Amino acid sequence: MRLATLFSGGKDSVLATYLMEGQGHEVVVLVNVRPRDPHSWVFHTPNLAVLPLMAEAMGKRLVTVDSSGTEEDDLKALGQVLSGLEVEGVVTGAIASDYQWDRINHVCEGLGLRVFSPLWRKDQGMLMDELLDSGIKAVLVSVSADGLDSSWLGKEIDSDMLGSLREVAKRRGMNLAGEGGEYETTVLDSPLHAKSMQIIDSETYAVRDGGTLKIIKARLEAKA
Repeated sequence: MRLATLFSGGKDSVLATYLMEGQGHEVVVLVNVRPRDPHSWVFHTPNLAVLPLMAEAMGKRLVTVDSSGTEEDDLKALGQVLSGLEVEGVVTGAIASDYQWDRINHVCEGLGLRVFSPLWRKDQGMLMDELLDSGIKAVLVSVSADGLDSSWLGKEIDSDMLGSLREVAKRRGMNLAGEGGEYETTVLDSPLHAKSMQIIDSETYAVRDGGTLKIIKARLEAKA
């Protein structure tokens, strides 16, 4: 089946794409909605400027659309871009947000598109293990949770970090996979990447309850 992935550049949308292609489907296009509100409840916003480079690394077409303002506008923009694609279904990286799930499903239902959410309702511990086992390399680019500070930014989610995240989740009641917005990621490499992405320059913005890492410059490099 020909599919489009709602693509943010984060770990969840890449893992969902990887899993669907592993089931024999073809993800022919990556779709990104760029909301005006950086705190959108539906769409991921950090480091969207590097998405063209990521799509190039993955050898996939990228379609982006800017939203004019409200969440209603975000969803309207999504419907408009999906209606112009020759696909049969849409892949999402949704894990547990009923709010996100309901709104995206409503848009796709109106267009007659099937929705595939291979991460939906999975145990978050098992999901994070699956992320590491897949070979996806993601770094933290936003933190906003008790127990996470700016020192976590730019670090890769590997087995050691996952152990630390488990400890924070246990102590603080955090969603281990960051589903509550506790942290967000940008993927540098995966089995879907023909080349890996390297961060050349970045800026870190620390605030009392977290921080963000803005990628200023990145480049693609051949994989070993």
